[in-house]
Amino acid sequence: MTSSPDVIVIGAGVLGLCSAAELAGRGHAVTVVDPGGVNASSIAAGMLAPALESLLDDLPPDRAALLKRARDLWPAFAEAHGLTLHREGAEWRGPDAAAAVARLQALGFEARVTRAGLTTADDWRIEPATVLASLVRTAGVTPVRGRVTRLIGDARRWRVEADDGRTWFAPTVVLATGAAAAISGLPDRIAALVDSIQPIRGQLTQITVDPPRRVVRAPGLYVAPTAGGAVIGATMEPGRRDLEPDPEEARARTEAGLALLGLPGEAGQTRVGIRGAVPDGLPLAGPSGEPGLHLALAPRRNGWLLGPLIAAIVADGVEGRQPPPDAAALDPLRFSSPAAD
Repeated sequence: MTSSPDVIVIGAGVLGLCSAAELAGRGHAVTVVDPGGVNASSIAAGMLAPALESLLDDLPPDRAALLKRARDLWPAFAEAHGLTLHREGAEWRGPDAAAAVARLQALGFEARVTRAGLTTADDWRIEPATVLASLVRTAGVTPVRGRVTRLIGDARRWRVEADDGRTWFAPTVVLATGAAAAISGLPDRIAALVDSIQPIRGQLTQITVDPPRRVVRAPGLYVAPTAGGAVIGATMEPGRRDLEPDPEEARARTEAGLALLGLPGEAGQTRVGIRGAVPDGLPLAGPSGEPGLHLALAPRRNGWLLGPLIAAIVADGVEGRQPPPDAAALDPLRFSSPAAD
């Protein structure tokens, strides 16, 4: 079997599907190839949280502003693709709330002290599974179940081979494979970059509970409302790729999450996902420097927040347009050594 779309996106996580939907919305025929099953995007809490992420990571003003601009792309993206955006804000229940509010306000976020800590209207959320299911049904996007094992490219087109013998051809490939190892056939420079991405294991647990009105966060913990209750998470374990849940960790975190809410509840399924990161904590998004090859990789824990921004950067790169100003910070070539004189 062969097929020749305009663009082949490899990977159906948030970055792959946001990029595919953006490209399809601009009139491109897009095939998304993915092995199926659970990925890190599908089990995430779906937080679009520039404020509390900036607080927790003590981000400098320029990085906090980038995250806020990324969030500001969500309303138009959600409207274009028929997605539901929850804008009820978030709570922080941690020490020294007044200082935290002052820090957030200095970064340009709305925040106020409450009896339990602080609240901000600047953090939103989506329902990951629902959004992924909607994006994959975008007109112009063709999902294909398959595991890509080899890429062969030249100046004209890419040949994409699956492990079952199927082959696709396209002038453009978007690599959105998460923290997976480099696919055979990638140029050595790109393969080395992909293989340098650090895996980060994250575990979260579904609970049956009266859902909180909004996301509630505390040091090392969050509880996010979802259909049927809430999710409690999430661990950040760099260097691990194993997917077996840790029941003791799940039990301890569930107890802490229910105590944070002050409500009884029952633990459900615990799931594990593997995200990717590079040293500066920002994704690799945009043209790779190889003809027709674009990257949408390594968002650390802000894949959902950055999805529409990365999609715009990727689509602009595919079309040869002037990229948005934030593209420079996410440029996949930013780690390349300068050319020798």
